[in-house]
Amino acid sequence: MSTTDAQFDRLLSIAEENGILYKKERAAIMLMASCIFDKQRVRDVLRNLELKIQPKDKTLLLNVLSENNSYRRDKAYTILFRQFGIHKNLIAEVLSISERLVRNYHRWYREFDFEYLLNKNKHREHKLDNTRLKEVVFGMLHSPPSNYGINRTTWTILLLREAILKEEFLLIGKNTISKIIRKEGYRFRKAREVLTSNDPEYKRKLEKITKILRRLGPNDRFFSIDEFGPFSVKQTTGKKLVPPGEYPTVPQWQKSKGWLIITAALELSKNKITHFYSRKKDSEEMIKLLDILLGEYAGCTKLYLSWDSASWHSSKIFLKKVKSVNRRSFRERHNTPIVKIAPLPARAQFLNVIESIFAGLSEAIIKNSDYASIDEAKSAIDLYFDERNEFFRKNPGRAGNKIWGEEIVKPLFKQGQNCKHPRFR
Repeated sequence: MSTTDAQFDRLLSIAEENGILYKKERAAIMLMASCIFDKQRVRDVLRNLELKIQPKDKTLLLNVLSENNSYRRDKAYTILFRQFGIHKNLIAEVLSISERLVRNYHRWYREFDFEYLLNKNKHREHKLDNTRLKEVVFGMLHSPPSNYGINRTTWTILLLREAILKEEFLLIGKNTISKIIRKEGYRFRKAREVLTSNDPEYKRKLEKITKILRRLGPNDRFFSIDEFGPFSVKQTTGKKLVPPGEYPTVPQWQKSKGWLIITAALELSKNKITHFYSRKKDSEEMIKLLDILLGEYAGCTKLYLSWDSASWHSSKIFLKKVKSVNRRSFRERHNTPIVKIAPLPARAQFLNVIESIFAGLSEAIIKNSDYASIDEAKSAIDLYFDERNEFFRKNPGRAGNKIWGEEIVKPLFKQGQNCKHPRFR
């Protein structure tokens, strides 16, 4: 016997076997049973002009009775049956709920409306999944406590809680803050190395970058720039699928086939990567990258270069080159844009969006690799970036709408995220 048949038989037994019920009560039970097992019967009874149910509530009631949510259906049936004057005790017995619930459902319906009743006690978003709350927590965690008037060198959970209440007027418990941080993989033992920038101009530099991104014109381009490496081309470790009994190993001592440094720029408005291989990290390589970007983005209005505080990113030689290419005579002759520098705060690699791209490259191309030569490694890296650029060429949009491969965060500049891979801190 099915569950529905068993329930119907139970209602019949209530109506037929209980000798103390009056005929009116038995009729009420049969009416409720017919409504529960025949939705057409519900439509018929809703046409009753004596029912004090608004037309919009009638439509909503029919929709709720078609759902699989028994909790919401019980509310709808309660209101319907009470409109027929059926006693709350009888409704509670038929629906297998408490009399208190029947009484409360009817009271909430009379005091407010049917929609309020359906949504009351609806599951609310947990604070751990609240996007704005996470942004506030990590936004503070990424800047020193002194920026918020706290005379401490590093954050604690209690200090974070006090700062959030004072600055954002948000009530949040220390356990919730701790869970939010741990859920994202952070541990306070690493806060001194990565999670906190001690740049005294942290806020000013951050506001400058966000202001540029907000006002970025259709012919402006913003680049997140950094270098990956140097790394050796040799057999590397990593997780992979193996048959039973096989345990992959990698020799501890290997002869390197060479090493590579990747210099790359991520253009945020089109999600395009421009890269080349360097022999060193210095001003000459930055000038080379600048020349490539000027040629590739000729015709644009402005190019914004954003990177960390490495010395070669702001050397006198490089700044002299920038000043040279920004001259009107040079720009008119070569049809090149104005170049602006938007440096990141010192020791804030977690804000450099391209770090997430490098993390994806490492997961997809470097780990579990055993390239025979440097050229073979270069070919794999070039193909990876070509495939990524082709994907975003076919799916145009500003960075942040799509994520590629194993990149740990979306390629979108946000204060509350960590772009740098935890293994490369």
